[in-house]
Amino acid sequence: MNIEDLTPSERRLWEAFPSGESVDLSSGDPAFDDPGQSARWGHDRLVRAEVLVALLVGAVDSEPGQVAAVRLAGARITGSLNLGHAEVHVPLALTGCSFDEAPHLYWASMNSVHLMRCRLPGLVASGTRVDGHLWLEGSRISGGLWLDGANITGILNMSGVQLANPGGDALLADRLTVEANVYCDQGFAANGEVRLPGARVGGQLIFREARLYNPSGAALYASRLDVAANVFCDGGFNAEGEVRLRGARVGGYLSFVGARLSAPDRTALNADDLAVETDVYCSDGFTANGAVSFAGARVTGQLSLRGAHLNHEKGTALSLQRLQAEEVLLRPAEVIKGIADLSYARINLLRDDRETWPARLQLDGLQYETLEPPLTARERLAWLRRDSDGYAPQPYERLAQTYRALGLDADGRSVLLAKARDRRQTQGIPRKVVGWFQDVLVGYGYRPFRAASWLIGLLAFGTIVFSIHKPDVLDDGHHPHFNAFFYTLDLLLPIGSLGQEVEFAPKGVYQWIANLIVAGGLILGLTVAAGATRALSRE
Repeated sequence: MNIEDLTPSERRLWEAFPSGESVDLSSGDPAFDDPGQSARWGHDRLVRAEVLVALLVGAVDSEPGQVAAVRLAGARITGSLNLGHAEVHVPLALTGCSFDEAPHLYWASMNSVHLMRCRLPGLVASGTRVDGHLWLEGSRISGGLWLDGANITGILNMSGVQLANPGGDALLADRLTVEANVYCDQGFAANGEVRLPGARVGGQLIFREARLYNPSGAALYASRLDVAANVFCDGGFNAEGEVRLRGARVGGYLSFVGARLSAPDRTALNADDLAVETDVYCSDGFTANGAVSFAGARVTGQLSLRGAHLNHEKGTALSLQRLQAEEVLLRPAEVIKGIADLSYARINLLRDDRETWPARLQLDGLQYETLEPPLTARERLAWLRRDSDGYAPQPYERLAQTYRALGLDADGRSVLLAKARDRRQTQGIPRKVVGWFQDVLVGYGYRPFRAASWLIGLLAFGTIVFSIHKPDVLDDGHHPHFNAFFYTLDLLLPIGSLGQEVEFAPKGVYQWIANLIVAGGLILGLTVAAGATRALSRE
């Protein structure tokens, strides 16, 4: 480039470059210096993009003992800043500048890049390597920010950045690699899809106070995202459109504290197969208008839904299907509006609140070690019976086992008895009749000492009947003494003899009564014996 062709502003930049000095073309009036007013700026603030390119690719050497750099403020950049595949070894720092055309940095190798409070009609940095920080703080970028496949060895700072590409990709960062933190906070906003699938972040990912808007699709698409430390989507985080974290991995904790997600009639938060090394907080005012799904997720610590608002009345509001977690704190601020699916989840400690149980649950296959509070069997049975899929045996078995582990055997038996009764409602009429008799007589075997009451009743009945009508003696040569009480007791005993039954033989209807007492004694006696054996074994 011929230096004689440079404008005065460009010459100032050219001469400042070797020592890395900053050139400020702004007027000092904040309102007038806003890049949105660049159309009103005079020719003294115009800098051609080709001048920047020439400096960045080595047209001028640095001064001895100085670090050359392009540092420019308050300029309107005309033409195309095209550094595609370039090797740039000096920093680029533009502040409060406006670009007529989108810069192209694709597959370039850059030193640190600072584009602060700038206005750009797009930025293409696909495959770019930045040895240092990429600083876009406070900039406004329309038409899309492309960072797919880029590699940044320092920090990616997008604090306060405004992205606008309605119906398209506001941020395209598939397979992005950042070795330090990523900041999308302090007023970061995006109109269009924010894409981070397959991205890797070596530090923290911060979306605190961010506002994402893409109601017709995904507001944040970050499937298979890998973050070494924490992820913050809190402090007023707001997303209109789906938030997808399916298959993502978080090395620290994931915070949605106080976040507001909205995707009506769809999935507001898809965290299926998510892996989190510590805790997940969807709590303290977290609000989701749409489904929240952690199906197949693995949370080493706690998944907290304390104080959450979940609303998806037409379907599943909360899916913890196949979740693996050390603890789940399921105590939302209000009743969950929609189904809560806990089927086949594996949870060590499940903490819930009966006041906020959803009207519909799915509990088949749910495994847990401890319930807090344990509540009574009657209260927990009301929990089981909210299962929208109807009767399934496993939830009753799991609950009974939990009570037995706590030493509450009576509650455990109550649960198993309820299981048998509820199963009866699903059977045909013949089985219902048989089951009803089993329930009345012995409580399906879980109330064995109810049989003792029936035995006493049969003993009293037989004593009265045979006192009124003494049975005939079998051997006319004998004249044994008859005792109605002991005769009835002899009929009831399934083993052994008191010498009465073998001496007397009732006839007619009384023989049928005797046979009924014998059968009743056999069945009820074995039931009492089995119940006593179980009681002694538990002791």
